[in-house]
Amino acid sequence: MDQQPLLNIGDYAKAARGALARDVCDYYEGGALDEITLRENVSGWEKLKLYYRVLAGVGPRELSTTVLGQSISMPIAIAPTAFHRLACAEAEIAAAKAARAAGTLFVLSSLSNTAMETVLAQAASPRWFQLYIYKDREITRALVQRAEAAGAEAIVLTVDAPGLGTRERDCRNKFCLPEGLAVENLAPAGKGSIPKVEGSGLAAYVRDNFKSDLCFDDLDWLCSCTRLPVVVKGVCRGDDARRIADHGAKAIVVSNHGGRQLDTAPATCEALPFVVAAVGDRCEVYVDGGIRRGSDLLKAIALGARAVLVGRPILWGLCVAGERGALQVLEILRRELDEAMLLCGCTTLSDVDASLLRP
Repeated sequence: MDQQPLLNIGDYAKAARGALARDVCDYYEGGALDEITLRENVSGWEKLKLYYRVLAGVGPRELSTTVLGQSISMPIAIAPTAFHRLACAEAEIAAAKAARAAGTLFVLSSLSNTAMETVLAQAASPRWFQLYIYKDREITRALVQRAEAAGAEAIVLTVDAPGLGTRERDCRNKFCLPEGLAVENLAPAGKGSIPKVEGSGLAAYVRDNFKSDLCFDDLDWLCSCTRLPVVVKGVCRGDDARRIADHGAKAIVVSNHGGRQLDTAPATCEALPFVVAAVGDRCEVYVDGGIRRGSDLLKAIALGARAVLVGRPILWGLCVAGERGALQVLEILRRELDEAMLLCGCTTLSDVDASLLRP
């Protein structure tokens, strides 16, 4: 029987689930505790309605924008996600090449299975590096210095993971990296191995290594020890966002870690407007979490996001067809965003505003 065409992100998700080992699928797709936030990240975008304009004389759509002053072909970027080699042999290099082919931003996770120097060499500009603060600041400083030397153009500090939210799927599966895979960026510091334990090996790794008492002093320290702009990821409150901007961050990512940290945290579509209102024009605001259709992208922009980062859909694309699959996922979202703009009466991204979300 001929394989059905993969027309949308859901098709890629289904195909990936059929190809991945159960523990890997659960790791990529699982969330914290009852997975309420995980589900509401997706359903929140679905519930928002689009009050489309008609007779708007829409011309060819222009999807290009900028992030921190750098041009990208569309407001869709690749979010930092860990352990790409579980999805395909070319791992993070495949994702970087897909971003380059699509003309968009690539953000490399510090928990990658491929060293940053190898990956960032394959990524076009803009390319950013995601960072956790380790208990040993010198380990963290060394990561930042290596990222600068490797060509990273911003540091994305994740702040919603002082510990790992309990992911019961991983606990049941005793999740650990297979033999031969490591957290390559941390291998030189002796922190490249995920322990084999009774529960989640990743949770044990985070408990042993990540700084659990993160505070604004850590943000100040990071800003002082890099020449690169700092982006703060994992924000859901307006007051936090305002302070983060005041402490020197150039951009904020509204994120709940894909529903993998605090369960019953608000869906990112709920948190986004509060953050946008709080920071005003002091820094750029992006969002991730639950984006599955181009209409979701349009809604995010209407709520004030400058760009959207996608995570799991890229992993599904990598699993199905490596670099080509990841690129196809990006192009599906580009096409669907273009269609949504046409049907909503928008020629440019500046035409997409909150009036589309209310009668």
